[in-house]
Amino acid sequence: MMDAPTQEPTRDGLPPMPPGPPHEERHFTQNETVRDLVIGTADGLTVPFALAAALSGAVAANPLIVTAGLAEIAAGCVAMGLGGYLAARTESDHYASERKREEEETHLYPDREKWEVAAILHRYGVRGEVLRQAVDAIASDRKKWVDFMMRFELDLTEPDPNRAAKSAVTIGGAYVVGGLIPLFPYMIFATTTPALLLSSSLTAVALFGFGWLKARATGLPALRGAVQTLAIGGVAAVVAYLVASLFGH
Repeated sequence: MMDAPTQEPTRDGLPPMPPGPPHEERHFTQNETVRDLVIGTADGLTVPFALAAALSGAVAANPLIVTAGLAEIAAGCVAMGLGGYLAARTESDHYASERKREEEETHLYPDREKWEVAAILHRYGVRGEVLRQAVDAIASDRKKWVDFMMRFELDLTEPDPNRAAKSAVTIGGAYVVGGLIPLFPYMIFATTTPALLLSSSLTAVALFGFGWLKARATGLPALRGAVQTLAIGGVAAVVAYLVASLFGH
């Protein structure tokens, strides 16, 4: 019986992949663009619809509702976009500040920083001579050393340098698109009742579909995500409408 051929290690000494049928590993991560779309679209669907529904209970003029809705969408787009921009810039500035501090510590206190590397690896079960070799290998390249400490000590990953601008555009644009859906019926109907009914239907379908897609994108049960998103938007609109009905006359 012939022995199976031995497989040579890959580059950098990485062992070859073991034999076996190919399979697809499905892991879900919260992509930053998906998160921005979720934030912008959810608020864009909910807030303008709640405002239009509330005004429908207080006034009977659709042009006034459309004007107020467009003003709210414009203000919300700017506010949400700037909020996303500032949040991303804060994240980027925080990462840069922490990385600079970590680089300084590897120069000023190298033994202490190596001990921290060893402590991290020790938590993952690395022991003895293997631990010493691993620490020496990591510390031999200062950039990789700092990368290791940023990731495993501080749990920070380097943000995209264009993240702030992308976040502002994504959140602001999603808010506008989401906000126009519940407002559109008030643009085509002359009276509030049919506009409110169609707006409610469109917004309900949009919230359900958006919740479904959001759940699928993040690996959660799709039906549960759709129902939760629809329920949140519905509650916000009902509360706004009741408040306007009670105090608007």
